[in-house]
Amino acid sequence: MQDIHIFERLRKGETVPFNDPEYPHIRKACGDTRKLLVQLNNITDPAEIREILGKITNSQIDSGTGIFTPFHINYGKNTKLGKNVFINFGCTFLDLGGITLEDNVMLAPNVRLLSEGHPLPAEKRQALTVGHIHLKKNVWVGANATITQGVTIGENSVVAAGAVVTKDVPDNVVVGGIPAKIIKHITDSV
Repeated sequence: MQDIHIFERLRKGETVPFNDPEYPHIRKACGDTRKLLVQLNNITDPAEIREILGKITNSQIDSGTGIFTPFHINYGKNTKLGKNVFINFGCTFLDLGGITLEDNVMLAPNVRLLSEGHPLPAEKRQALTVGHIHLKKNVWVGANATITQGVTIGENSVVAAGAVVTKDVPDNVVVGGIPAKIIKHITDSV
């Protein structure tokens, strides 16, 4: 496949300018995904939703995984979903940098996982930067939270509604705010 090289470059962390000769391959791949999203967002049967999501992600979706549409994803091939994942209404994934949701991850409505960004200097901003997002087992992300590129959320942790997570989160904590900070540690007695 001729467009693999640019996707490998992104996965390795290379910044890719919009005028890169291979950049049209990204636009085409994202366009192909949008065609599948139209189908996904117009059906209600959970098994059919998982089937189309499997086509988008090029993977088998666990029968315990549930997704409420509408759902938005720009590429899909760099998203990996574990078992018993739940994705609520209106979630958005920008996954050119990679997104991994381990088993039992739950996303509330309108969660945004944004593995992509742009360089800060204005003269370099017309380029794409990426960083893998990883939500470990049993993570719960509250409504309208945003997780940015390169962030890992530790096992059993909770991201409060409306939080913007820009740095890694350890296991067994609740984070909230903008930018998100630890608000409490989760213990068995909570």
